[in-house]
Amino acid sequence: MELILEILNITKTFPGVTAVDNVSFDLMKGEIHCLVGENGAGKSTLIKILSGAIVPTSGVINIFGKKYNSLDPHTSMVLGIQAVYQESNLLENMNIAENIFYGLEKSNKLGFINFKETLNQAKEIMNLLNIKLDPRKLVSELSVAEKQLVKIIKILARNTKILIFDEPTASLNQNEIEDLLKLIIEIKNKGIGIIYISHRIKEVFEIADRITVLRDGKKINTHLIGKVTENELISEMVGRKTNLFYTKSNIMTGKVMLEVKDFILNKNKTPISFEVKEGEIFGIAGMVGAGRSELVKAIMGFNTALKGKVFLENKEIAINKPSDAIKNGICLVPEDRQTEGLFLIRSVKENITIAGLKKFKGIFVQRVKELRFVRELIDKLNIKTFSVEQIVGNLSGGNQQKVVLGKWLFTDAKIFIFDEPTRGIDVGAKQEIYKIIGEIASRGGAIIMISSDMPELISLCDRVLVLRNNEAAGLLKREEINEKNILKLAIG
Repeated sequence: MELILEILNITKTFPGVTAVDNVSFDLMKGEIHCLVGENGAGKSTLIKILSGAIVPTSGVINIFGKKYNSLDPHTSMVLGIQAVYQESNLLENMNIAENIFYGLEKSNKLGFINFKETLNQAKEIMNLLNIKLDPRKLVSELSVAEKQLVKIIKILARNTKILIFDEPTASLNQNEIEDLLKLIIEIKNKGIGIIYISHRIKEVFEIADRITVLRDGKKINTHLIGKVTENELISEMVGRKTNLFYTKSNIMTGKVMLEVKDFILNKNKTPISFEVKEGEIFGIAGMVGAGRSELVKAIMGFNTALKGKVFLENKEIAINKPSDAIKNGICLVPEDRQTEGLFLIRSVKENITIAGLKKFKGIFVQRVKELRFVRELIDKLNIKTFSVEQIVGNLSGGNQQKVVLGKWLFTDAKIFIFDEPTRGIDVGAKQEIYKIIGEIASRGGAIIMISSDMPELISLCDRVLVLRNNEAAGLLKREEINEKNILKLAIG
């Protein structure tokens, strides 16, 4: 096989932390080389070095036989290095074809954009990849999975030779994941070298030719597929033997803490009602689009157009806006932590205390007291940060999730709503999040947890409400919670 990329002894240091420590890595033409490791292992820094967003402190990058000490974004693109990130970079008010060729517009003899040629070339690329989408369709009308496909087509239209995928399946359902993995293998078979980053170990074993493990910024090992087991890989990632899932202790649930009554998510749909008890982890399952996030956001007061009543400890409370829910001790750890849960350009300290500043009564914030509370929470949640003043946007995904959780623990909330609490975080961080959720329940807190992760629901929940098409499809007791029963209700 032809060597197309070689990273030699790359190191990148930031103030107070070494993000990548003397890492070497290579990629062959037509190979899928998977990069795995916990959040904070150095994966994102490494791919940002390749895309030209970050300049390494030392080391050499060898691309197609030519050596570079660093890359800039333009050079990286000229060399054919492209990345598909979790965040969308598409223009919602333009159609698929216009997005694919944005910046590479096809013009006619008069210098105007040739829309017919743009459509035809978009169709050609899509036919080559067996993607059946209408190139005239607006991006705003696409599903998350379809947008992911458009991002890939857009990149392949730019003479890509090395393609980096960063958690491409984080927001997809199982069928969409399978379709995307087939497409990635098809791209590999066209001779493009692929670097694939994922926390989903099952996916890695499905598509990888080789797997490289990073931990704490260092390269631990590189394996040929078939020469390593899932358990061995996880042990290398976390530095210890580990069980993949945390099992909830048998906590005796107490009185009803929260009752949700007659919530209607859509016209002509049956109202949804349920209750959550003290010490209970109450799961909400369903396929993408079933109405899970819409339901909990309505409970929190984000959408008052959705009818329903909320009772806290048998007393009806009025929730007309999120601040009403927060005042009553109800909080939401959102699915999209970056846009809905954090101020990315502010510090860890500010993000943790922002919702509970009333603890520091007076004209000014009591800085000494604030610092003590924040440091206690950082230690308790094992947030990896070199300072309370570190900008949250520079933390790994798992540590960002812990900061969101720390914010609500700081407010002494009683009802915790978790929407996909472990999406996009590694197995080590998952275990820590599970442990914290279990501790909240053991102290008498009530938890609602939305998850698309079946083993997560099965191992943690006391009961699971399954939604289908914006209605309640069924409620499963602990002994009934299994993959078969959940899917049966979710699919219908």
